[in-house]
Amino acid sequence: MSELQREVSELEAKSATAARLFDIRRIIGGLFVVYGVIVTIAGITASDADLKKAQDVNINLWTGLAMLALGLFFLVWLRLRPAQAPAPAEAPQA
Repeated sequence: MSELQREVSELEAKSATAARLFDIRRIIGGLFVVYGVIVTIAGITASDADLKKAQDVNINLWTGLAMLALGLFFLVWLRLRPAQAPAPAEAPQA
């Protein structure tokens, strides 16, 4: 019976690792950070013609910073509240 318990505990550990690895907050946060960096760089390097088209509002800069903030929010949230693996269901005893 100890062999079975060891296998069950290994599977539970793998399940917890998979739950943390594929957490949607990690994917969303990472994508927002990557795109936020790209759009922020586009906003920093905006020309005067680009600013004139947008009525002198550097929309790329502001949108990029907002995307960075949102992405960092998701990653901090993931760090503070990590995903828990679902509790194993109790098998009825015969």
